[in-house]
Amino acid sequence: MDRIADFLFEAKTLKELPRAGYPFLGAGRESIAEHSFMTAFIAFTLSRMASDVDGAKMVAMALIHDLPEARTGDLNYVQKKYVKALEKNAIYDMSRGLSFCDELSLLMEEFNMGETLESKLVNDADQISFIMELKKLQDTGSKTPEKWLPFVMGRLKTDMGQKLAKSIVSTTWDHWWMDNYSE
Repeated sequence: MDRIADFLFEAKTLKELPRAGYPFLGAGRESIAEHSFMTAFIAFTLSRMASDVDGAKMVAMALIHDLPEARTGDLNYVQKKYVKALEKNAIYDMSRGLSFCDELSLLMEEFNMGETLESKLVNDADQISFIMELKKLQDTGSKTPEKWLPFVMGRLKTDMGQKLAKSIVSTTWDHWWMDNYSE
């Protein structure tokens, strides 16, 4: 049980680690854990919209897609040109000795290979999470999302992800609130 406790405490550090790209946007902030939660929730939603996918696998993949960053930190796109995170080593070292070590490694490998429909949808969930943050920033007055949104939208791999992202971009971040507002 101590090994599991250590693993959970290490995963918990993602709550404290910021995502590295926000300083370059000039606005916004988000922890890796906040991003991972939203990615998992979007993956859950996409799994319910798709047929013939393993929804539980998608949620698990989304939950752990950035887990190695507890050891490697989050690298933005410029940093990735100069630094290579050894994610395979990190996920293995984090989970070594746990009964689900191999499962975590296989999920990470599948996500990173991006060949299965599940991994493509989780990639889209990852990007849509960022698109949602950019849209909120844009709706609240930040100018930089105008430059970033087309670039991030271009990373989407599935028709379903593209349709969902277009819907997100075409509404305001607080529409759901204003539509239900009453005094």
